Amino acid sequence: MVDLAGSERIAKTGATGDRLKEATKINLSLSTLCHVISTLTDPKATYIPYRDSRLTRLLQDSLGGNTKTVMIANIGPADYNYDETLNTLRYASRAKNIKNKPRINEDPKDALLREYQDEITKLRQQLEQLHQGMDPSEVMAKMGDLGMVTGDREEVVVEEREDTEKMKQYQEKLEAEKLEIKEQAKKERDAINNQKNMAKEEKERIVEEIRKKEEDAQKAKTKHQKMLKKL
Repeated sequence: MVDLAGSERIAKTGATGDRLKEATKINLSLSTLCHVISTLTDPKATYIPYRDSRLTRLLQDSLGGNTKTVMIANIGPADYNYDETLNTLRYASRAKNIKNKPRINEDPKDALLREYQDEITKLRQQLEQLHQGMDPSEVMAKMGDLGMVTGDREEVVVEEREDTEKMKQYQEKLEAEKLEIKEQAKKERDAINNQKNMAKEEKERIVEEIRKKEEDAQKAKTKHQKMLKKL
């Protein structure tokens, strides 16, 4: 928690000696802080002047780091402080435009493993949704949580081998289904083309519908294959 001193006008405070020097330093630090805040909210800025004062150097992580930061701006109700109040409100308006991205400080390897685990979980859920109507256990059988595997290395190797075999079998099944879709679409097109009493325009319309249906089905199967390969 940092209690920042207020900006002071020497003409109002009448400060002299050490108090004058202190007020000058305070105003300089606050001016630098204002500059840092303005730079942080400028998308074109390439350099943030944190080192221009001790204050901004100490607040570097809070202003532009990965922390959750709250800044409270205090203003006075007296009319003779109008200028100071307006400056403080402008200050606060700029500060609230700073967008920090808080995150847990952790070992990069742990973070990477967690990201992989999240992606694996997401892929499993998507596969289950895509294969509604089929038996999801066929895809998920013996595919344990890859990021949470425990036990002897020999057991892990056996489980990985079984997972690989299951995925290979499923890939083959998808290929067979794609071929079946193509053959079924061909039969439907041939049946339409053999209809002598049907108008040419109607034939073309139905054939186009069959082509579109086949294309959509093939895309769905291809999407399944890509997801399975990624998993």
